[in-house]
Amino acid sequence: MIRTHQRNDQVIPYPKTRRILVAFLRSVQRTPTIHGLIEVDVTRAREFMREHRVKTGESLSFTAWIAMCLAKAVSENKTIQAGRKGSKHLVLFDDVDVYTPIERNIAGQKQAITHIIRAANRKTLREIHDEIRTAQVEDVAKALEGFKALSWFLLLPTFLIRLFFWVFWRILGRHPQLRRRYGGTVGLTAVGMFGEGAGWGIPAGTSQLNVTVGGIGEKPGVVDGHIAVREYLCLTISFNHELVDGAPASRFTQRLKSLIESSYGLDDFRAELEQ
Repeated sequence: MIRTHQRNDQVIPYPKTRRILVAFLRSVQRTPTIHGLIEVDVTRAREFMREHRVKTGESLSFTAWIAMCLAKAVSENKTIQAGRKGSKHLVLFDDVDVYTPIERNIAGQKQAITHIIRAANRKTLREIHDEIRTAQVEDVAKALEGFKALSWFLLLPTFLIRLFFWVFWRILGRHPQLRRRYGGTVGLTAVGMFGEGAGWGIPAGTSQLNVTVGGIGEKPGVVDGHIAVREYLCLTISFNHELVDGAPASRFTQRLKSLIESSYGLDDFRAELEQ
C-alpha cells in the first residue's frame, strides 16, 4: 500500500487573467496557421548590447530591438498585417501596433499582462525600450483594466464562454479597427527570455502574424569564408493562412531575418548616444 503525505501541499487561486487567456486561446485553436521555424545570427547585436551595458550600465531590451525589426519588416509589406473586414474586404493598416506580453509581479506571483506598442514602425529603439521598461513597472491596476472589463463572464458556464468568444470573433471580423484596438496588428512573444540555450516556441493559435522569440544557442557558422562560433536566435513566425499565403510569408521571413542579422537600427542608436 502506497501512502502519500500532503501536509506541504497548497491550494492557491487560479489567476483570473489566466482563465481569460485560456478561454481566448481555445477560441482560436481552429485558425489555419502556417509556422516557420528559423535560426537567425544575432552575434553582432548581442555584442553591441553587451558593450552598451559595460559602458553605460544599462541593459538594453532585446525584445524592444526585435519589436523594432518586426515593425520595419511589416511596414514594408503591410498586407502581412491585414485585417479581415467581412468576407470580401481586407483593411491594410498603416501603423504597426505590436501586441506583446510583459511580465509583472501581481500579488507575489509573476504574470504576463499584455501591452501594445502603438505605431512601433514610427518609433526609435530608445522609445520602444523606454516604453517596455515603463510598462514592466507601471501600476498593475492600470494594466488589469482590460481584464476586469471581461471578468464577469468567468462566472458563466463553459459553453456560454465559448459562445461569447464566437460572437467576439464575429464582431472583430466585421470591425478590424476594433481588433486592432484590443489586439494590435501583429504579435510578439519572447518566451526565450526565461531560459538558457536554443529552442523554439510554438504558439497555440493565432489570428494574426505572430513572432515567438525562442532561445539563443552557440554553434559554428561561416563568416567571410571562415568558421567561427556564432550566436543563433530561434524564431517561430506564425501566419494566419486565411490572410497570408506561403510565398509572401517566405519573403517576409527573409526580410525580417536580414534586418536582424544586419543589426538594424543599432548603429543609429550608437550614433544617438555619441551626440
